[in-house]
Amino acid sequence: MRIAPLLLVAAMAALVTACATKPSTVATVPNVDLKRYVGKWYEIARFPMFFQRKCVGDTTAEYTANPDGTIKVVNRCRTEDGTFDEADGTATVVPGSNNAKLEVSFFKPFKGDYWIIGLDPQYRWAVVGAPDRDYLWLLSRTPTLSDAETQKALDTARAQGYTFEKLVYTPHGAQ
Repeated sequence: MRIAPLLLVAAMAALVTACATKPSTVATVPNVDLKRYVGKWYEIARFPMFFQRKCVGDTTAEYTANPDGTIKVVNRCRTEDGTFDEADGTATVVPGSNNAKLEVSFFKPFKGDYWIIGLDPQYRWAVVGAPDRDYLWLLSRTPTLSDAETQKALDTARAQGYTFEKLVYTPHGAQ
């Protein structure tokens, strides 16, 4: 039978291609200057998440340094009825990560990974993800980001093995 060896070769080729195009691990940026990172960020795009199910637009995240070294997190979004929903949390830097990995908690004791995997040198945009690639956020210092900058930011995620079938863009303008 010659079909079986051909199927085996095809399967091996597909596996090699899949492994070559999707890195096995997600890497963060080398380091993050938290003094520059804190402040208000606008969500440009995201993977849909259960906890954002009511959000239809004008989504922001505001980070403030706390005296104890943690970061106060305030996420805010407009809901379908025009009101704003807000969630307060705390982020803690993962030791040894050069501030590029944080753990965020909105409901103690539960924590979620917040890995900065892409960051503009001028801190105009950031790409946040997690090691399992289950979520992704593209954030900007302004409510809009040029197509070129959006593409550059998303390319950092694509290089990490993210795909964008689930990506949704966030409208701004009602704030």
